[in-house]
Amino acid sequence: MHPTRRHVTFGLAALGLSACTGAVAPSGAGSTSAPAPRPVANAGFDTWVAGFRTRAASRGISEATLNAAFRGAGFLPIVVERDRNQTEFKRSLEDYLSIAASDERIAMGQSMLSRHGGVLSQVEGRYGVDRHVVAAVWGLESFYGTRRGNIPVISALSTLAYDGRRGAFFESQLIAALRILQNGDITPARMTGSWAGAMGHTQFIPTSYLEYAVDFTGDGRRDIWSDDPADALASAANYLARSGWRRGQPWGVEVVLPQGFNAGLAGRGTTRSAADWSAMGVRAASGGALPGSGSILIPQGLNGPAFLVLRNFSVILRYNNAENYAIGVGHLSDRLRGGGPLRGSFPPDAAGMTKANRQELQRRLTAAGFDTEGSDGVIGPKTRAAISAYQQREGLAVTGEPTLALLQRLR
Repeated sequence: MHPTRRHVTFGLAALGLSACTGAVAPSGAGSTSAPAPRPVANAGFDTWVAGFRTRAASRGISEATLNAAFRGAGFLPIVVERDRNQTEFKRSLEDYLSIAASDERIAMGQSMLSRHGGVLSQVEGRYGVDRHVVAAVWGLESFYGTRRGNIPVISALSTLAYDGRRGAFFESQLIAALRILQNGDITPARMTGSWAGAMGHTQFIPTSYLEYAVDFTGDGRRDIWSDDPADALASAANYLARSGWRRGQPWGVEVVLPQGFNAGLAGRGTTRSAADWSAMGVRAASGGALPGSGSILIPQGLNGPAFLVLRNFSVILRYNNAENYAIGVGHLSDRLRGGGPLRGSFPPDAAGMTKANRQELQRRLTAAGFDTEGSDGVIGPKTRAAISAYQQREGLAVTGEPTLALLQRLR
């Protein structure tokens, strides 16, 4: 897949571990209100910038643009630290959806749909992408604009290009960022984003910005950073539309599989018509006819929820090539439209605990004075720290692991 709007995650599309703002982090993760990092002196970096300026000039970047961009820019150690400390991790779909379609995210999304309904309606009319899907992308990427990132993009990208681990990629993004500045869409001071250079409400990387961003407001600038999200929402819709979005078609639907369903028929490599799936006993979980030809997905096996995904699911994957992400966007869009939770149940985790067990554990730990900062059923660092503190107080072996025995002790 070509580098898209934000694909600097390098396999870390799991929630809370992306290279972007952490917009889809568990409850209690906080927003991007911390002060922006300050550059530190680095002679090697300064030498690299001098050489880069020559390369950039040869590619049409003006001296005035380079001077403005690098005035105040510098080496950011925190960017290198975050790049090198990415942990290969993938949440289960159950945990992912607990965060992506949390009550808070749904409520805020419905509020944003009301507040920006006029713009979203116009965006849908122009690009043909369902407004609820556009809002869901916005919700997952930056928590509806509340977590856009505050790291100076020129400093972040030049630091990563100098560091060299993926130098060619980040240098190409840096050139693209300079073109954005040269075009006058944004000033260097306002060009902020994630530590890896993803920007604005919908977290575009610079090359994708150049290809897909649009000036929806007609003010002469493609401003995805503004508090007004119109350009960013239209840009996301344009991205999806140009990736092949089919107007009026859903992303997919939750389905109920018949007893004895052959799991070998699941996966995006097997596409069948709605009539064929129906003949096999597959039915929509909400009732009614299946919406069209597609593939069956069973992300957590035959004991978990199943989905029939259509062409537009693959389009969402062009935006972020992670199956959980695409299901998350689709399910959140359904919830924003007024749909209910998934009907299928998830199997217990490796410790034998269901989501309800994990939520009860979090509530009881908090009530006992060990705040887990939420009870979403997702076992993250806060919950593990609370478990460890409780175990230490009780004279137990300190593991930080949730277990049914621990839950029973707390009851």
